[in-house]
Amino acid sequence: MRPLFHPAVEDIRPEMILHALADPERAAICARIGGEGSGGTCSANAHARDRVIPKSSLSAHIKVLREAGLIRCERQGVEMRNHPRCDELDQHLLELVKSIFAAYGWYYGDKKDVLPPSQARAHLEGPLSVLEI
Repeated sequence: MRPLFHPAVEDIRPEMILHALADPERAAICARIGGEGSGGTCSANAHARDRVIPKSSLSAHIKVLREAGLIRCERQGVEMRNHPRCDELDQHLLELVKSIFAAYGWYYGDKKDVLPPSQARAHLEGPLSVLEI
């Protein structure tokens, strides 16, 4: 099998992250992977909000997230395991990712339990502090 492409940390750019997280389903997948901590299989991420994502679409979403440097994928038998790369991202890029998740939580979540994006940055904890998207 061909090895998977993972960009080096120094090659990850803000525009790559913005492109990868521009899609709400992709952002939800990334947040779910980041929230698991131990990494989940692709099939465990087949649900985004209220619908099931087809396997071909899920593979494409995972590829975009991986090539943007947000997740690391590894093959284990017939499964593909996904792990967040939060610890590898520099502080500025991690803050960008957190702000995007806070904005999605504000626009798509239950607004009474989510701070507006301008206030959420100060209250985020952990690498990706998953907000329900």
